[in-house]
Amino acid sequence: AFIGPPVGAINAMGDKIESKKLAEKANVSVVPGHTEAVSDPDMAVEIANKIGYPVMLKASAGGGGKGMRIAHNDAECRDGLERARSEAASSFGDDRVFVEKFIVEPRHIEIQVLADK
Repeated sequence: AFIGPPVGAINAMGDKIESKKLAEKANVSVVPGHTEAVSDPDMAVEIANKIGYPVMLKASAGGGGKGMRIAHNDAECRDGLERARSEAASSFGDDRVFVEKFIVEPRHIEIQVLADK
């Protein structure tokens, strides 16, 4: 028997843009950033300047560090967007990338919960 969340939850959490939107809607703190896919380098730079460098250009699909680029300035942001989109498309078949603040020395905390109805 499968023990896990409903398929809709799995699909939503597999998409970083959608999961970030759901977290915001539930008033959960998220990393500052933009919650829409960005394909235009000028828009990426505008968002990055609003957030403040350094930023992370991150693929919405997939994981394992693929489709992610750190940018410390406008030039790196433009180049990183194109590279992240290309890698995301070839790795996951989905070139959507979003921009968020890069967290220096992050801490990963994970809690497993099992419950029934």
